[in-house]
Amino acid sequence: MQNVLEFIKQNSLIKPGERIGVGVSGGSDSMALVHYLNSIKHELDIEVIAICVDHGIREESRDEANFVIEKCKEMGVRAYKFRVDSPKIAKEKNISLETAARDARYGVFNSLIKKDVVDKIALAHHLSDQAETILMHIFRGSGVAGARGMTPMRDGIYIRPLLNTSKEEILDYISLNNLDYINDSSNADNGYSRNFLRNVILPQIETKWPGVVRNITNFGLAVCEDDDYINSHLSDYAVIYEEKEAKIPLSYFVYSKPIIARIIIKVLKSIGVKYDFEKKHIEMIMALANELGTGKKVSLPFDVVAIKEYDYITLTNKKKEPVTFNCEFKSGEFEVPGGGKMLVKRVKDFSMRENTVLFDFRKVPKGAAWRFRQEGDVFTKFGGGTKKLKSFMIDKKIPQRKRDLIPVLALGNEVYVIAGVEVSDKVKIEDVPTACSVEYKF
Repeated sequence: MQNVLEFIKQNSLIKPGERIGVGVSGGSDSMALVHYLNSIKHELDIEVIAICVDHGIREESRDEANFVIEKCKEMGVRAYKFRVDSPKIAKEKNISLETAARDARYGVFNSLIKKDVVDKIALAHHLSDQAETILMHIFRGSGVAGARGMTPMRDGIYIRPLLNTSKEEILDYISLNNLDYINDSSNADNGYSRNFLRNVILPQIETKWPGVVRNITNFGLAVCEDDDYINSHLSDYAVIYEEKEAKIPLSYFVYSKPIIARIIIKVLKSIGVKYDFEKKHIEMIMALANELGTGKKVSLPFDVVAIKEYDYITLTNKKKEPVTFNCEFKSGEFEVPGGGKMLVKRVKDFSMRENTVLFDFRKVPKGAAWRFRQEGDVFTKFGGGTKKLKSFMIDKKIPQRKRDLIPVLALGNEVYVIAGVEVSDKVKIEDVPTACSVEYKF
């Protein structure tokens, strides 16, 4: 594994003084990685810490975790072990066992990063893993983003020092250093997609095209270079990024497919979706943009919803759950379910401010209270004329998903104030020294 140190330096994977957590399963790849990093720790000026996650899938997994701890102790490497119930997670979330195990494993890693136990996590993905990943993505229809394969570093946290190292080199290193390792019995189960590709498909391809693993990874590198070049010329200045959601102007969808697809991928990453999004999902979003009418939406993986809202396609992964809100009419600052905040106070300054409305509190009938809209609500516009609240909100171009989360001051079905939006003609200000101000931010 002579090229590993050069690969680490070329890709700036490790900085002096860092604590590198190594994901160690007990297999040949991870045992070689933890041993190698420990052997060069003085040269890199780092501390190596082993992290073993028992996924709770197989009966022998506890013994394997104990094996890892013992072998790391012999190497002089500090080690931690964690047990997660992947089958339970898979059942509760209705996801595959593979996905559940991966989510649980990365949950442990992320927790250790947040708790400042380690600075980075080193993963033992190697050259064959890269080739398998590229093929898996292509077979699933992920497009260019998937054909890039894995990167040497992800999110500035996860590093893959062995990504340019072959399986043969790893096994030679294991033999040279007399390292013990575990053969995971589940690796022979071809019911798992990756095992089927590794054990059945790739060996057959290699009989016809020797060296195909390196060729596939070189293809991934070429795709990565081209993709990076195109991404460097993207302009997304008009995209509105918010927490857990983003708005893409409909005008962007006149761009060529390669451009808008990359903008969509960037937006998805901004709301936390970084893998397992396929080309067909990108096309569903594009098709939505070309449909007539507003308010239409499509449901996508990872609880992502794409919604056509007037001049934008909004992508959000905020889970919408039924919420209620009831609050008496009084001054104060109030938390509103759904993430909003409302500030009600008396003011003498009648100048208008963003997200704020003013009204004559003396005209509000006794018993009126704050709540969310209800079926049958009506609203009197300035100058008179009663209109259904739903229709009024549509006229104001308030997105459908937000209409149910805006507080209204009402008595019965008569709405007097729509927080942060408008006030009824019935409570408008007329020659009064003091008014009521309602600021609402969502």
